Amino acid sequence: MTEKKIITVFGATGSQGGALARAIVAEKEGEFAVRAVTRTPESDKARELERLGAEVVRADMDDPASLAPAFDGAYGAYLVTNFWEHMSAVREKAQAAALANAAGHAGIQHAIWSTLEDTRDYIPLDDDRMPTLQERYKVPHFDAKAEADHYFTDAGVPTTYLRTTFYWENLLGHFSPHRGENGVLELSLPMGTSRLAGIAVEDIGRTALEIFKRGTDLIGATVSIAGEHLTLTEMAKALTAELGEPVQYLPMTPDAYRRLDFPGADEAGNMFQYYADCEERFIHARDLDAVRELNPLLQDFATWLAAHHDQLRAALGA
Repeated sequence: MTEKKIITVFGATGSQGGALARAIVAEKEGEFAVRAVTRTPESDKARELERLGAEVVRADMDDPASLAPAFDGAYGAYLVTNFWEHMSAVREKAQAAALANAAGHAGIQHAIWSTLEDTRDYIPLDDDRMPTLQERYKVPHFDAKAEADHYFTDAGVPTTYLRTTFYWENLLGHFSPHRGENGVLELSLPMGTSRLAGIAVEDIGRTALEIFKRGTDLIGATVSIAGEHLTLTEMAKALTAELGEPVQYLPMTPDAYRRLDFPGADEAGNMFQYYADCEERFIHARDLDAVRELNPLLQDFATWLAAHHDQLRAALGA
């Protein structure tokens, strides 16, 4: 059997990287093998990946010197940063630069950089619809990734730019429905009547794997993905059907959301306002038929809900 090509996967114990790692190891006869990168190879998630057949290595994006061994001998790499871990655009860009430089020095033949749009292309810094954050950003975790895109070109890394969107898995955590004072489940996000582009994390991994399978076809391309575009009213209706009890959408203004008492409320409020105010542009870039051509198993929201029924119940304390 021909030796498999190694894909170095950063964030392998997180959402996106974990989804790709699992997609690769699930294909026992596939052409790729996983090198799962984590700061904590002793963690339960890392050990589970190892059990499934991944090679697990330790590296830290905040320690550039630790990155070279993770790329050694690899064909490809999946590169993703986690803004929400530290909520610093400056730090996220430094991490991206370290990844780009290490991938360039290693001669990686195909990288996927998980990125997002620059919201300032549509909502400039002098636009007072939403506050400017961290001195020069509207939605820092979008804008910093977009600013980092050129690092990969500059480093000579053959790169596909994968633009993701809101994970439906967020509904299992911080953005889950909550019970109002009357006991009815409420979904409260500042989207108004605009559609939210959402996706299952599993499908980010599957789509990334299909991009690697295309070889050089998508190098230099920007691939923007989603699983379905729904209003929050439509999402609440789907949740009602799945859970067997009413879930109502309770709209909020972006300003009210930014005033909520949790770290990053201003960032999240700006994010949802961007989704809503720039709905047509954002959704138009995520052609579901084109995504499905790459990933025929792409899930819609109802399919994702059915697969996560028990987790939803647990998240709601039911």
